[in-house]
Formats: sequence, structure tokens, C-alpha cells
Amino acid sequence: MHSYSCLSAGAGTLQKTFLKIWPVTQSASEKKTSEISSWKGATHSTDEQSLYHSYSFTEESNTTSLSYHFPMIALSIIMQLLSLVNATGIWASWKSRKDQQNRNPTEMAMVGGRNINVFVGLFTATATWVGGAYINGTAEIVYLPSKGLLWVQAPVGFALSLVIGGFFFVNPMRSKNYVTMMDPLQETYGNMMGTLLFIPPLLGEVFWFAAILASLGATMRVILDIGGSLAIIISACTVILYTLLGGLYSVAYTDVIQMVFITLSLWICIPFALVNSATESIYYTATHQSYQDPWIGKIEKQYLGRWLDDFFYLVLGSIPWQTFFQRVLSAASTGQARLIFYLSGLGCFAMAIPSVLIGAVAASTDWNQTSYGLPSPFERGESAMILPLVLQHLCPAYISITGLGAIAAAAMSSADSALLSTGSMFAHNIYRKILRKKASETEVLWAMRTSMLVFGAGAAGLAFSSSSVYDLWFLSGELVYCLLFPQLCCALFAPCTNTYGSAAGFLVGLLLRLLAGEPALSIPPVICYPSCSLVNGTYSQLFPFKTFTMLLTLGTILAVSHLAKALFQRNLLPRSWDVCNVVGGAAILIPLQQVEKQERLPTTALGENHD
Repeated sequence: MHSYSCLSAGAGTLQKTFLKIWPVTQSASEKKTSEISSWKGATHSTDEQSLYHSYSFTEESNTTSLSYHFPMIALSIIMQLLSLVNATGIWASWKSRKDQQNRNPTEMAMVGGRNINVFVGLFTATATWVGGAYINGTAEIVYLPSKGLLWVQAPVGFALSLVIGGFFFVNPMRSKNYVTMMDPLQETYGNMMGTLLFIPPLLGEVFWFAAILASLGATMRVILDIGGSLAIIISACTVILYTLLGGLYSVAYTDVIQMVFITLSLWICIPFALVNSATESIYYTATHQSYQDPWIGKIEKQYLGRWLDDFFYLVLGSIPWQTFFQRVLSAASTGQARLIFYLSGLGCFAMAIPSVLIGAVAASTDWNQTSYGLPSPFERGESAMILPLVLQHLCPAYISITGLGAIAAAAMSSADSALLSTGSMFAHNIYRKILRKKASETEVLWAMRTSMLVFGAGAAGLAFSSSSVYDLWFLSGELVYCLLFPQLCCALFAPCTNTYGSAAGFLVGLLLRLLAGEPALSIPPVICYPSCSLVNGTYSQLFPFKTFTMLLTLGTILAVSHLAKALFQRNLLPRSWDVCNVVGGAAILIPLQQVEKQERLPTTALGENHD
């Protein structure tokens, strides 16, 4: 049993969802026509022949009508949604330029001028995690007979990550007016080590953006009946356009539109699915066997380690991302930032309720009474698209179209944040601090826009090979958890750590994670942890190795930092070997006012002796 969190399950199969939903409807109609043909061959009377011709004509007319009108109506809704999103992004761009007077232009683009109010901040912080993978994966895990509700970890995990982030990370990040999450890492460990630590989140954001583009492209390809390549290009251009125009302002205000659309669309579909005649009471099927095992699920003892590993990965591994800290740094005050994170934690949890209900409905449905027929989606291997299947076969057509629009909006709500994060970190932490230390604000702004175009184009190229891009995102996300989270914690809460400890921790964590293997990428494990088992030719690590690797990385940073400092201070190693200057004097923080006067850089405290 290969267990993923509901987020992983949804992301890896989101494209299959869109690719198959419309053909499923057609195949169901073809199946019904085939059944009628068999019935016709068994009848011989004239009355029965007339009855067949009448019934067949009606079915053919209805199928043709649905085949013709469904894409047309969907086209209208999707185009209106894209137009509304683009219009909102353009308006937000105009608003950001209007508010840019007497403010730093790069900070306006990267962190919204630190002026995002609670209302907008709540929506954009929630939209950061509530994407297409979130709503699809939650429904899928609830529906799977081998999983169930107890395996749905993302709602609670993301909610806790936002609460923990608000309680522990808001104040230290805002007290020094950081612009990106890489700032404290570069300040503590130096620019070069910060550059190395920039690689895992960069890969994670690019692969995530590529995965979202693949799902958006598949959505438009199926609903709007356009080519796959063209669909991905249109999706990429839509997101890149409004993100380039207004930076975080455009991202935040479009998130408001998208979250409202997702919420209304899914909740409109719920009553129709619950009262469908083919569906049994979800209260009864939660604990009783009906058409499959109870959807409440269970956690078997041998999988408890994997469950805990995935849970801690979601809670703590969701923190060290620039999309997370953009919301921290963009709020108008520290108190508002904390309030936004506490409320958005509740928002993430609430947004999972429709998907849970849809998964429960799917587990309580006699699919033989629907146009989908038998075998069930689980038996056909189509559990990944259970949410759109419920919308398609248990709701009226006009209702299911709005639900499909909600899936598209959910995917788009995460894409823009990923794109802005990569551009912000590259322009601020790589271009300004390493490549062009005397770059003007306008130059840095154009470097951000150029990098967003490059990363966006690269992600679009990766989206064409979407069969592997999801697996690459899973691996890069785990690297962020194992490598970056302990580094960030030490930089913020353990100032005694140094570059030697950071480099040793990075190397240890990277090796341990890669040596544990990755079945999705056909990488066999070199280190087999306890309870490692071989199932159908694939090794499965049931030991919580991701969290173990993260803790070992944390311990390595602390231990090596103290050891290196002690060796140099006691002259056990020549001080000429101290290339990172850990005992040459404490880092001197340049006052913010002096930075503004001398270099006209953003108000960021910089360490002088680490470069």
C-alpha cells in the first residue's frame, strides 16, 4: 500500500481527472446504446421494434444535444471566469501603481507594499493552499475504500501550519522587514550558502507551477475542445499576464475572485449530489458497509508511522515556502498578519468540507443506477477523478459545469503565487545581493519580471511531460521539508549556528533523503529503514523517514556549528582555515536608515561579514 497525503494524491492525478471526465460521459452513452442494441436483437414484434426506434431516437437526440451544448456553455463560463480574473488583475495593477507613490516599487511587487488588509489577506492566504490538488485529493482519499476520512490529513495539516506560522514565525520575519524567506538564511549563513539553499524551493515552485499548468491545460482541452499544447500556452499566458502586471496586488485580488467562485460552485453542487436517488445516506455509510467499506476509514497499525510522517510533513513542510511568507510580509501590521494566518487556517479547514461530502457521496452511491454504470470508479481505476465524476453523473449538467469551473479556478489560485515566489526570490536574493549589488530598484523590478517569464516558460515546457512533473514536485517538496525547514528554524531561533553547520546539515539531509529512494521515480532505496517492505516489486518505506531526516539535519546544523566554533576559538584549528569567518567577530547589522541613505536598498538588515 503506497500511502500519500490527500494533497499528493490530488496533485498527481489532477490532469487525469480532466482528461477523462468528458470521454466517460460519452462512453456511458455508448454503453447504453449497446445495451439497447442487444435488447433489440432479442425482440421481434413490430410494436417492440417501434418502441425501440422511438426510444433510440430520444436517446440519440439527448446525447447529441448534450455533446453539442455542454462545451459551448462551459466555454462561455470559463471565458467569463478568465475575463473576470484578468480584469481583476489589471485593476489591481492600476491600484498598485497608484499606491506606489513614495513607496519602494520592488516591495510593492513582491510584498504588496506591506499594505494588504485583513479581508484580502485572508482570501489570498487561504488560496495559497486550497488549490485543485487540495479539493480533488480530499474527495479521492475519502472515497478510496483503503483510505477514508481518517487519511485526509491536508485540511488539519495546513490549518495547523498556518497557526504555527502565525504564532512563531510572523514576529521574527517582520521585525527586520525581510522581503523574502531567503533573507534570514543569507544574513546568517552568507550569500553563497543562501544561493545553495535557494535551489530546493526554486525547483519546488517551478515543478508545482508546471503541474498546475498541466491540469489547467487539460481542463481547457476537455471542456473547450482545444489542443493540449495550445491549452497549456493559454493557461500560462493568463497567469503570467496578470502576475506580471501587478505583482502581489494582482495575485491577492484575483485570489478573492477565485475563492468566492470555488466556494459557491462546490456548495451549489452538494445538495444535488446528496439527494440523488442512487445515493444512500452518508450518515449510515460512514460506519456501515454498503456499496463499499465505510468511508470514515481506518488506520492500520503497520501504517501508523507513514501516517505520522505525512502529517508532520504537511504541518511543518508547508512553512518554508515563499508563498507562505509573502502573506506574512505583505500584511499591514504584525497583529494583522497573525490574525490573517489564524483565520486562514480555519478557512483551509472549511474549504475541505465540500470535497469530504462529495467523497462520502461517491462512496455511498450505487453507480449502476447512474449513467456511469458498472464497474465502479474504484474498480475501473478512476478514483482520481471521483469529484468531477460525482458532478457529472449525480448533478444536472448545468450544475456540473459550475463545479468544473471551480476546479479550474482552484488550480489557478495556486499558480500565480508559485510564479511570483520564484521571481521574487531570484530578483531579490540572487540578482540584487550577488549578481548586481548596486542595481537600481527599476533594474531589480525588471529582473523579477524577466525571471518570471523564464520560469513560466520553463514550467510550461515541463507541463507537456506531465507524467513525471508531479513526481518531481513531490520529491522537491520533501527536500524543502528535510533541508530548508531546519535551516530556517536555526537562522531565526538559533543565531549561534554558522555556515559550517548549515553546509553540513544540507549535505547530510540531501544524502539521507536521496538514499531513501523514491518509488514514483523508480529510485530504489539504498537505506532500508525499519518496516521497509517490497510490494509488487516496489519498496515502501513505512518508517517516518522524512521527519527523521529533518530532525537529523537540524541536529547536524547545531552540532557542527558549535564544534566548528569551538575548534577555531581554542586554536585547535588554524584561524586561517576559517574561510567563513565564524570567530572573526559577530556580524554587524547595518541600521535600516543607513542602508536607505547609502545604497538605497530595501529596508533589509544585512550581515557584512558573510559575503
